[in-house]
Amino acid sequence: MTRQPRRLPEGGLIDRNQPLSFTFNGERLEGFTGDTVASALLANGKGMVARSFKYHRPRGIYAAGVEEPSALVTVGDGARREPNAKASQVVLCEGMQVESQNHWPSLGFDLLRLNDRLSPVFSTGFYNKTFKWPRRFWPLYEKMLRKIAGMGSASSLPDTSDYEQIYAHCDVLIVGAGPAGLAAALALAGTRLHVVLVDENPRIGGWLLRERATVDDQAGSAWVQRVHDRLEASENVRVLERTTAFGYYDHNLLALCEQSANGEQRLWRLRAARVILATGAIERPLVFGNNDLPGVMLAGAARTYVNQYAVAPGENAVIYTNNDSAYRTAADLTNAGIGVRAIVDTRHEVGDSAEALAVERSIPTYKSASLEARGRNTLRSVLVEAGNRPHALPCDLLCVSGGWTPTLHLHAQAGGSNEYRADLDAFVPGQSKQACISAGGVAGLHRIADCLADGRHAALEVADSLDIEPGNGEPTPPASLVADAAPAAIAAHHRSGWANSSSICRTT
Repeated sequence: MTRQPRRLPEGGLIDRNQPLSFTFNGERLEGFTGDTVASALLANGKGMVARSFKYHRPRGIYAAGVEEPSALVTVGDGARREPNAKASQVVLCEGMQVESQNHWPSLGFDLLRLNDRLSPVFSTGFYNKTFKWPRRFWPLYEKMLRKIAGMGSASSLPDTSDYEQIYAHCDVLIVGAGPAGLAAALALAGTRLHVVLVDENPRIGGWLLRERATVDDQAGSAWVQRVHDRLEASENVRVLERTTAFGYYDHNLLALCEQSANGEQRLWRLRAARVILATGAIERPLVFGNNDLPGVMLAGAARTYVNQYAVAPGENAVIYTNNDSAYRTAADLTNAGIGVRAIVDTRHEVGDSAEALAVERSIPTYKSASLEARGRNTLRSVLVEAGNRPHALPCDLLCVSGGWTPTLHLHAQAGGSNEYRADLDAFVPGQSKQACISAGGVAGLHRIADCLADGRHAALEVADSLDIEPGNGEPTPPASLVADAAPAAIAAHHRSGWANSSSICRTT
């Protein structure tokens, strides 16, 4: 029987037959294969996991991916000690040692929290004026400031690991293996084009793993498994999971960092004839009082922890949003047995989507309202201002959604222009300077069906530009949101090929 108090009894893409043990600040905890450090900490009821950089305010888990701003931890020990790792991106391993950061003497009792009480005195840049005299004391001041406003500490031991670097080329590089990226790869499978599909996550699928969606009359995760098997069997497609595209340079040269399950890293310098950017979108936060308390979380992240990791981020939730997507979070939380006290919507009128209307009938909704989070080391309640009347709602989970921002970083780094769309209140990719196409969420599309169709269209456009007939990839079916999704395990995919040269680099 698991000792994880916040683990849901069923569901998720974790392997409950493979339990893992790890330590957090010396305390032994349990998780499962398929967990991240963040999901395992939430499953064990660990709400506060770090302290803020300057004022040492308590910090919890806010997101479920690369956008995590707060849950920075130190992982490992010895020469492999890695500070400032995002708990939402670190895949849980057996025996992993995880430590919280930036507190003294302990995470729960931090004397440096006094900085928060003295924040009116500690204005921005105060140390640049205050600690310059007398000059001979500056080394002491510097050490003190580094201790108070520090982050994690790197290991002082030499790193003797080998790091491989590979120079390679391909015809088509697809960045992002969500709905749009998978549809593009599926359309190009079986052609004469050499295709590389990269994704920073340990499993391909993106939001198809996080939503209760159906594709081609089957659960989204099951459809992803089928696509994975199809791509693995294809001789012209290579899938690189745990691989982050972090640089886009002239003439379609991209830099990729691939990380293995044991933490080893490989640098790819990959030049592609064509690039499809399917990097998706990041959920925006909302600004309100105490919006940094542990227990405040992005609405999409809450859906991810419930649907993909079978974790209850809280017991009683409030939804705070300005768009329809957060209503799906309310539905998923309710379906998982988590109480939803209310939905607080900043808009005068709620969208007419089926999800919003269905949830609105059963959960109290405050329209054109604002709120303030309350609590000391964790969220205890919210104060809702609606109709000139305050409403106090006890809760331990506040899911926020301020809309979606397309992930434009690579497009912009490649020299592409951005265009503002008032209907999205966001920028989308404009004219590209290089041979690349943006598809799916990064292009401003939010519905899974639209992302699938756009990914396939981008693949056909690329194939046409290279004078290649579309292969025998399967047609992309429509998608819709449903009540349940069956879990499916997705194996890691590695296969050699197409690398021009490689070398081993040893750190010194």
